[in-house]
Amino acid sequence: MFSGIKNLYLDAKNIKEKDPATKNILEVIFLYPGFHALFFHRIAHTFYKIKLKFIARLISQISRFITGIEIHPGAQIGNRLFIDHGMGIVIGETAVVRK
Repeated sequence: MFSGIKNLYLDAKNIKEKDPATKNILEVIFLYPGFHALFFHRIAHTFYKIKLKFIARLISQISRFITGIEIHPGAQIGNRLFIDHGMGIVIGETAVVRK
């Protein structure tokens, strides 16, 4: 669990470092849809890996509704992904996004 929280913090820190418009990490955590999409994806992917695929897809659809960014729960997303202005982005089930 703590590694998941650490990874989310590293995601937020990465966004802050790469986006000159960001003032602080809290702004990223509360206001950036790309970060929210990663947050939901990490939860959905956990359910997907333990074969609770319906719950995983439900979480991913809720995320899509909230953020406009669709990431299939089966997609493999590494750390430090920065989705800026992500409305309409789709990352499919077989996608592998690594650092």
